[in-house]
Amino acid sequence: MTKIIIDAMGGDFAPKQQVLGCVEALNKDKDLYLILCGDETQIKAELSACKYDEKRLEIVHTTEVIGMEEIPTKAVKTKKDSSTVVAFRLLKEGKADGLVSSGSTGAVLTAGVLILGRLKGVSRPALCPIIPNHKGTGTFLCDCGANLECKPINLAHFAIMATAYAQSVYGIKDPKVGLLNNGTEEHKGLILQQEANGLLKNMDCINYVGNVEGRDLMFGDIDVMVSDGFTGNIAMKAVEGCGKLVSTTLKKQFKRNLWSKLRALLCKDIIGGIRTSLDYETCGGAMFLGLNKPVVKGHGNSKAYAFSVCIEQAANAVRGELVGKIKGMIDSVDLNPVAPETTEKAE
Repeated sequence: MTKIIIDAMGGDFAPKQQVLGCVEALNKDKDLYLILCGDETQIKAELSACKYDEKRLEIVHTTEVIGMEEIPTKAVKTKKDSSTVVAFRLLKEGKADGLVSSGSTGAVLTAGVLILGRLKGVSRPALCPIIPNHKGTGTFLCDCGANLECKPINLAHFAIMATAYAQSVYGIKDPKVGLLNNGTEEHKGLILQQEANGLLKNMDCINYVGNVEGRDLMFGDIDVMVSDGFTGNIAMKAVEGCGKLVSTTLKKQFKRNLWSKLRALLCKDIIGGIRTSLDYETCGGAMFLGLNKPVVKGHGNSKAYAFSVCIEQAANAVRGELVGKIKGMIDSVDLNPVAPETTEKAE
């Protein structure tokens, strides 16, 4: 039985959408056991209208919630009975195999490092979402915001971890890895990109294809795009805006007049396909790579279906032995591995 801990109070629509997503995941996966951390009264009220296997769901009552606007480090250190902190503490204690949260990104990142801890040899953990692409397989973007300032070794580790993720969880045998840059030529980029390019070219454990540009994220021949968190976050948000623009434009055009509405009915399935292919929520959340156990960070406004996909991601990461795969690949290269941060020193 795969056990996943849920931060049931994290997110814009918590706990309703989180609970509905949990029920959907339980009904889909009969080998899944969920532990929901949050206000027991609220959670039970949402569950009362649902049909699910009660033997595979457990509630751990918590009294606090970390808000999106709070300072992450301070909130994690002071709100000891928040759903986020309790969830990570239980995960570290071995009560479950993985964790899912749609709460404050900063709080999840902070709790992940301070409480759960990172893998030995990993310089920095990174967020890795899957961005919709023209192939329908999605492109793994690592990092998308966990590390705003990076060193070349960090980008090398991001490439390794994202490769392991694509292989162990999604079955991509030899994922192609590209480094996000302002051109494909060898001399392009800042010192960070130039030095990282030199490191990545000499790593046998990844299939590195060289520098790639922003457009390759959705329309390139790569599976993994490596970036510092600052640039990666901008790229991800631009994709989200593009999807909303296309959806809004289609809707506006087909509502212009009666004739356009009739034409919309004739191609309803095509419009739906376009909307689905550009919907990042169908790809699930961002895997927080480099921690001692799988952690998935869902979008703050995730609805039930998107949250259920996040749970599926976490379960598949456990079953695919993602953490062990990352450790093995990190150990196989000589990139001056570093010791893990302790709870006392991590910030």
